[in-house]
Amino acid sequence: MRIINIIVATLMFTFFTNLKAEMTYGFSIIGGQTEISGTETEGTAADTSNRSKTIKEIFYGGDIYAEYTSGSGVTYGLSVVPLDLEVGDGSRTDSSSGADVASEADTGTRTASAELSNLLTAYANIPMGAGGWYGLLGAHMTTVETSETLPNSSYGNEDIFGFQIGFGQRAGKMKYEFAYSDFEDISLSSSGGNSNSISADADALSFKLSFGF
Repeated sequence: MRIINIIVATLMFTFFTNLKAEMTYGFSIIGGQTEISGTETEGTAADTSNRSKTIKEIFYGGDIYAEYTSGSGVTYGLSVVPLDLEVGDGSRTDSSSGADVASEADTGTRTASAELSNLLTAYANIPMGAGGWYGLLGAHMTTVETSETLPNSSYGNEDIFGFQIGFGQRAGKMKYEFAYSDFEDISLSSSGGNSNSISADADALSFKLSFGF
């Protein structure tokens, strides 16, 4: 799916390059909150239990963007977040005294975190009456990168898509907007040890302040 992301980004870049005389470029400051609801399923013969958790995380960052406004007033844009956004982290400490050999006991502290990397958003700003107000429709493409400290296994990364809706107001080459983003379900399986798996759903509320030039 990463290849699809690159192809889409290349097509969008080519489209905008052909219209560069009419383009607006800029950067944005972004802040908001993510919410991830997930379930981890243990995959050992001795433990097939599920553990569920919801994590809310405050995030902040920025993006760079290019926009083109058509004759009808609709603005088409492509934004790129150059830095990774952390969307959740957690830890738990396990204790077990049931193993025949102490070294085989399922004990220790497990930590895990997830970040969104290479977040691309193609979007449209659709005028809504006077005063610079507009509605927002967008599509996300990103990679979920995991980092964990586990005794016998690790999780990989996954490319996912998402959609975005919101509204905003434009004043000259500045604008601000509120948006809701929902990403497709994340499904990861561990490797190198226990056959654990994780399924999760992520969404976000964000505020963006943009400056064009």
